[in-house]
Amino acid sequence: MRNRFVLFIFCFTYFGSVEAQTNKNQLDSLNETYYKPKPFGFITHVPQDLWLIAKSPVQKENWKGLGITSATTALLLWQDQNFLNAAKNFGAFINLSPENSFSVPLKVAGTRIIKIPTNLNTVFYQMGEGGTSMYIAAGLFIYGNFKNDYKSLQTASDLTETFFSMGISTQILKRLSGRQTPSRANFAGGRWSAFPSFNNFKNEIDNYDSFPSGHLSTMMATVTVLSKNYPEKKWIKPVGYSLIGLTGFAMMNNKVHWAGDYPLAIALGYVAGSITVNRHLKNKNILKLLN
Repeated sequence: MRNRFVLFIFCFTYFGSVEAQTNKNQLDSLNETYYKPKPFGFITHVPQDLWLIAKSPVQKENWKGLGITSATTALLLWQDQNFLNAAKNFGAFINLSPENSFSVPLKVAGTRIIKIPTNLNTVFYQMGEGGTSMYIAAGLFIYGNFKNDYKSLQTASDLTETFFSMGISTQILKRLSGRQTPSRANFAGGRWSAFPSFNNFKNEIDNYDSFPSGHLSTMMATVTVLSKNYPEKKWIKPVGYSLIGLTGFAMMNNKVHWAGDYPLAIALGYVAGSITVNRHLKNKNILKLLN
């Protein structure tokens, strides 16, 4: 079982060494096709994003991906308890604490404004909480305004847009599926309670919000947006996918998620990121043809 688990983690985290160099002229040609994003487009585009995400499974070009996602989910659900046990055992073997541990240097009215992880497992866990994506978006927004770089501004808008679309999508699916988290499960694989009431979900969230993983969907959307907007940065995918794999392991180690919660989350993130970026990439290509 340990060998199977190591193989599972390896598939998530493996990447080869890549060396790439892009000259200035290539970068300039990429940047010049970007235009200033529409104000608040990261909000006004979300309803269309949600519709396109919802209908993507029935589109013929997505059937292969749907089949892979469904088959992988079914396989992992079948072995979820074994994978979780293996993750816990491996975490103990490498002395990786499963505790979610933070220091909170800044609170406002009882709300934690700044959280600093105090162990490695929590570092990986926090990467998927959404704050990381928003920090990247904020950095790109500041840089884009300072340098008048529309590509950075558009990427910041894309990241914010997918943050909202993923938050809404995963919350809907969690409230439909009602899967119990490993920390609350009282039998193998946890309980499924479809369509829990709003009060039950609010008051006993750990009993209902495991499937799919909002952490991994947000991370996958972030990596997709960055890699599509910066295709010349060959390191984004291997580094991003590796961090997704490590976060997935960390959330099994701390009993927040099952492995079966991940395939749909990853597919959602990829679809959402692609929909968001393809909207302005399509417009870019049309303008290039007209010019």
